[in-house]
Amino acid sequence: MSMDTVRVAYRDDDRTPVIYCIKEIAAKYYGIDVEAVKIKPYGDFEASLFNDTADVLIDHVEFLYAEAANGKKITFFCAPRIVRGLDLMVPGHVENVSEFIGKSLAVRDSGRPHAVTLWLRMMGLEGKVGVAIFKDADVGRWGQWKKVASGECIACFMDPLYQAEPLQAGLKFLQVPELNMVSHYAQACTTEFARKNSAVLKNYVKSVIHGICWMKYRRQEAMQVVAGEPMRRMKIGNVDELEKHFDAIVSKLQLKPYPTPQAIAATYEIACEEYGAQGLNPLTLWDLHWVKELDDEGFIDALIQSTA
Repeated sequence: MSMDTVRVAYRDDDRTPVIYCIKEIAAKYYGIDVEAVKIKPYGDFEASLFNDTADVLIDHVEFLYAEAANGKKITFFCAPRIVRGLDLMVPGHVENVSEFIGKSLAVRDSGRPHAVTLWLRMMGLEGKVGVAIFKDADVGRWGQWKKVASGECIACFMDPLYQAEPLQAGLKFLQVPELNMVSHYAQACTTEFARKNSAVLKNYVKSVIHGICWMKYRRQEAMQVVAGEPMRRMKIGNVDELEKHFDAIVSKLQLKPYPTPQAIAATYEIACEEYGAQGLNPLTLWDLHWVKELDDEGFIDALIQSTA
């Protein structure tokens, strides 16, 4: 049986647990060979849909709003995660966000820093709390926590994979509301690819949903895949650490990958602030008919029932 090929581009190896579970399911059930294509340089990654290097992007995709504002035809077709997925870390003595007033948050220069401003707005703290930007090149990857430990800043948001060091340094978690936004694993392609490969894309969306369902409900089976190439690519040598990372990813994934209006609005504001994407209606980029067809046909509910 011949298989269709879908080249899925990503930048960060932290994405590979999801990609390789989709790849496994796509080949086993839906006749699709998912090629995981790592493209690390920003410029090359951002060009990949338009120079025939990739068919689908599954990493940060805000820049595509700017491409669309400049006339490119883009289709976003699923949003498996609609929360930011980071944890707020503070010094041991801090008990409430009211203590942030007049102080600054330590923020990475990459990974959508404007999202912190959106979170401050949601919390009623915009304009009352500063946003201090630190480059990974200066403090280390996700090293902005050092500015909190030193007392220079009051708090920082941290990815679950990078929380061990700040915890050892005495920082703790402060529970706060999650920001709703289109986050990791949102997927996009050119409108031309979607039009010419609609049936393939529907099977690919099946693979995405099935892969997420598998990760959620068949953890040990999925971990066998994740402990292979993804673990190697992420340079994780400890299975316990890998499992923590896996669980942090899975806990934020939704099985019906619709975005919300709030998530689209937040992501579009980030795209405007960071990429100059003003001038379009962001809803025109979303085509959710593949997800909706599968939902209406009962595919997702039946999958959950058979897998859980």
